[in-house]
Amino acid sequence: MKMIKVFNISKIIRLVLLAILILLIINTIFIYSRLTVEVVNQKKLLPIYCVDRDDKKIALTFDAAWGNDDTKELLSILKRFNAKATFFLVGFWVEKYPEDVKNIFSQGHEIGSHSDKHLHMSRLSEAEIIRDIKSYEEKIMRIIHKRPVIFRPPYGDYNNTLIRTLSSLGYYVIQWDVDSLDWKDLSAQEIAQRVLKRVKSGSIVLFHNNAENTKFALPIILSSLSKQGYQFVTVSELIYKDGYYIDHQGVQRKIER
Repeated sequence: MKMIKVFNISKIIRLVLLAILILLIINTIFIYSRLTVEVVNQKKLLPIYCVDRDDKKIALTFDAAWGNDDTKELLSILKRFNAKATFFLVGFWVEKYPEDVKNIFSQGHEIGSHSDKHLHMSRLSEAEIIRDIKSYEEKIMRIIHKRPVIFRPPYGDYNNTLIRTLSSLGYYVIQWDVDSLDWKDLSAQEIAQRVLKRVKSGSIVLFHNNAENTKFALPIILSSLSKQGYQFVTVSELIYKDGYYIDHQGVQRKIER
């Protein structure tokens, strides 16, 4: 009789432990499912890739980080076609070429922030992002005495933290919808064909100030688009400053009232 009681007690304990284990598994699955749903439902914030407008205005942009051989020639070409552009500069480029920064700004072009150190911004904390942005601001303010209001993340790398942080600092985060791929050292004709095939009203076009054939492609592009009636404005002139939303493709659209 005693052996039967011991056996029954052991069986009961095993059953209780099994029940507890099952409850723990169910609870874990429930919590994981809720977290998964929350992550999926979290709205992915997007920068501005292009602008919904039909007035044939576009923004030519040049990222400057590693070199400076062609900047003066690019400025000369832009002047010849009465075109304004936006230059996204990196902090260490600003430090190295202050006279060129002044020259870009004095010719009526816009200067945006491309970060201070050209890091992958999505890997940084909010505090690290702010520190980088403020460091760049100090450098550019010393030269042109004007704080940028547009920002392009290095490598096109962004996340929600970056966009929220930059927005809180008064910046518009900018990408592009037309990539010239000039950094791949394509020929001038290949660069021009890529841009001319893809550009439309409201486009933001990506170039680099020191790519091998950009200076040869730019006159072809400007000449062709000018004949089609396009106007070349800065990013800040192209985008809407208020009363807008950004759709799921990164197109900035005016809110209809």
